[in-house]
Amino acid sequence: MEHHRLNPYRPVLDAPPAVAAPQDPDASSGVDQRLPQWSHEETRELLSVRAQLDKSFSETKRNKPLWEATSSLLLRKGFSRTPDQCKSKWKNLVTRFKGSESLMEGEKQQFPFYEEMRRILSDRAATPSEKGKRPVQVRELEEEENGKAGKRKRKLDDQVAVGRKSMAINAPAMREFMRRLMETEARWLEAAESRESARLAEEEEWRRLMQALRAERAEMELRWRASEEERRTREEARAERRHQLIMAILDKLIAQKD
Repeated sequence: MEHHRLNPYRPVLDAPPAVAAPQDPDASSGVDQRLPQWSHEETRELLSVRAQLDKSFSETKRNKPLWEATSSLLLRKGFSRTPDQCKSKWKNLVTRFKGSESLMEGEKQQFPFYEEMRRILSDRAATPSEKGKRPVQVRELEEEENGKAGKRKRKLDDQVAVGRKSMAINAPAMREFMRRLMETEARWLEAAESRESARLAEEEEWRRLMQALRAERAEMELRWRASEEERRTREEARAERRHQLIMAILDKLIAQKD
């Protein structure tokens, strides 16, 4: 009862409906509890009611009673919609209208309620008392976005505060961890330097052995060439003596025949 005494739109809300509200055919059977889609006629009635109450919407931010009045007026015309459904549909229409404004003149007609929305918003812009004010639906959308942004910022601030508190609590453990990490890194560097020194020593030893092998190979090759040269000289001397002996025998045989 207190709510009705404070609500300036009680005469509208208390007015009896002229036509019974339509029922979802599947609602009674429990097959589908979803409400039907907004028809064109129902949407036009919503826009008509919204246009009637637009001045009141523009003068107050606490517009819950106005959406209740809108729902009641729609009920009088035979359409059963809750205040929240009316508000959600209006926001959807505003969004579609703003999207249609960027289209070409002929393409704007793709939004069937473009003219009704344009009249409502243009009438509001032309009202002297509203000069310099932002449209209510724009403020509503901005307030909703600002509220979401504020919640995200508070959540982020809380996370940062928790992180800082956790760091402050774990500071000694972190210092001990860093000390051990630096000691481990120093030991690792020392081991790496030791392995590098061993590797360089092994490489140096390998180069020394290779040089010794190359020198030994060169010496063996010189001895082999000298031995070959000596063998070839002996073979040549033996062949020369054989030739001389054969020639001496031939000369002797020839002399005996003569």
